[in-house]
Amino acid sequence: MKIAMIGTGYVGLVSGVCFSDFGHEVICVDKDPRKIEMLERGEVPIYEPGLDRLMKKNVEAGRLSFTLDLERAIDGAEAVFIAVGTPTRRGDGHADLTYVMAAAEEIAKAAKDYIVIVTKSTVPVGTNAKVRDVVAAANPDLDFDVASNPEFLREGAAIDDFMKPDRVVVGVETDRAAKVMEEIYRPLYLRDFPIVTTDLESAEMIKYAANAFLATKITFINEIAALCEKVGADVKAVSKGMGMDGRIGNKFLHAGPGYGGSCFPKDTKALARIGQEHAAPVSIVETVIKVNEDVKRRMIDKLVDLCGGSFNGKTVAVLGVTFKPNTDDMRDAPSLTIVPSLVGGGAKVRVCDPQGKREGEHLLPSVEWQDDPYAAAKDADLIVILTEWNEFRALDLDKIASGMKSAKMADLRNIYSADAAAEAGFVAYDSIGRVGLIRA
Repeated sequence: MKIAMIGTGYVGLVSGVCFSDFGHEVICVDKDPRKIEMLERGEVPIYEPGLDRLMKKNVEAGRLSFTLDLERAIDGAEAVFIAVGTPTRRGDGHADLTYVMAAAEEIAKAAKDYIVIVTKSTVPVGTNAKVRDVVAAANPDLDFDVASNPEFLREGAAIDDFMKPDRVVVGVETDRAAKVMEEIYRPLYLRDFPIVTTDLESAEMIKYAANAFLATKITFINEIAALCEKVGADVKAVSKGMGMDGRIGNKFLHAGPGYGGSCFPKDTKALARIGQEHAAPVSIVETVIKVNEDVKRRMIDKLVDLCGGSFNGKTVAVLGVTFKPNTDDMRDAPSLTIVPSLVGGGAKVRVCDPQGKREGEHLLPSVEWQDDPYAAAKDADLIVILTEWNEFRALDLDKIASGMKSAKMADLRNIYSADAAAEAGFVAYDSIGRVGLIRA
């Protein structure tokens, strides 16, 4: 099949590359000439493990190409995917659908033959019906269907998630559209991966409900972690005991400095807003949003305590600023709350992150970037582990401690232990939801 993918951001590029690996002919479209030039040179504008190799393979096979010309891309295509951004709209928490609707109108004006217009972007319930109306208004004679096909890609594991999904969700209105979508995902049908085919509105809601539930699990365990610190329990043991219950599961039960990224913050806000607009408030989700912000601020309190009540004049090494490992994405990362508080409090901040510098340089001004964690910690008063990159999981703690001005650690991912820190020579150590604590 021939497929057009509009948008070469995270979702669009990963989806386009993977569809081409299914054997389809895929043309990825973007309005940004710089991006298209990079892609045509074989350069990937985002960091996602393995994506560069898979892209190169399919470009060389002639199945994958890139263009600025939407009309050329959809000429002869049986499906066109809309994978543009839907950022949170300022002021009201809504998902901004400007780019989605603009893409729908452009498709309508360029298309000539029957086509299925598939929304891959995360959009509020009712958006695909609006897309249908926009297309029909822009080109009343066009023969088309709309479909909803939300993505469930974890940054850092996106290719595996696409090729071996827990499920594929497809929302359609007609059997004709369902057959096109079935053909697109035929390689997954043949390998018996679950395909959920439903109506447009249910497909849209599945995406929001799934992300909100995962955000709720993260926030719940972070609140339990705060309580563990008060009562003397160990949140790692609590998480393990909870996760063994098959009704709960062990995923997303790791205490940390709060969730971030491209999906959870945006999607929880959008779902809360949808509930308010339809007079069916999603109170749990509204609370999750508030508590997640409280969690980030609670991390700052931990760092202030370790610095003796003030950041002023202190040197702080921060290991990891992306919202999670194996990505360069810093959208709504806890670091964007924590690091500015350090700088604003008068600290000199050194940052070390394997992939964060490209985005982080303009998001975190007034920090010093280091490629080596030991150089970042040299003569520092405090070291903060903020993202659990593999590079930070097996540090030589003795070497870190001996090089610091004041050997204190805030382990906000619970990678190490108070015993290991004390043995290495740290005079102060704190983590999240655990009784193990060293105070200077």
